[in-house]
Amino acid sequence: MQINWWAVIVAAASSFLLGGLWYAKPVFGRVWGREAGMLPADGEMPKGPKHPARVFIVSFIFSLIAAWAFAYLLGPNPPVISALRMGFVVGACIVAASFGINYQFANRSTLMWLIDGGYHLVQFLLFGLVLGLWH
Repeated sequence: MQINWWAVIVAAASSFLLGGLWYAKPVFGRVWGREAGMLPADGEMPKGPKHPARVFIVSFIFSLIAAWAFAYLLGPNPPVISALRMGFVVGACIVAASFGINYQFANRSTLMWLIDGGYHLVQFLLFGLVLGLWH
C-alpha cells in the first residue's frame, strides 16, 4: 500500500506540537505534574533523569510510528469525515481506554487519565485531519 510520507511526517509533527502545548504549565502541565507526583513545593516541573533532547527525539519517533500505523489503517485517500471518525475511535476507544486499564492498576488518578487520554484523542483527531485532507 502506498503511504503519503509527507502527510505522515506532518501528522507526527502536529501531535508533537500538540504535546508541547497540552503539557505546558499554563494548560495541563502543572496539574499533570501534581497528579504524577512530580511537582515539588515550588510548583516548577523538575528536570527528569533523562536528557531532554533524548526525550524529544524518542517521543517524535513514537509519533512517527503512530502516524504511520494510523495512515496504514486508514488506507489511501480516506475521506476527511471517515478519517476523523477513525481518529476518535482509535484515540478514545483504543488508546485512552488502554491507558484507563493501566491507570487503574497503577492507582493513577482519573484526572491524570483524562489529561493523557484527552491528549491522545486530540492527537488521533489531528492525524485524521491531516491524513484525510492531504491526498
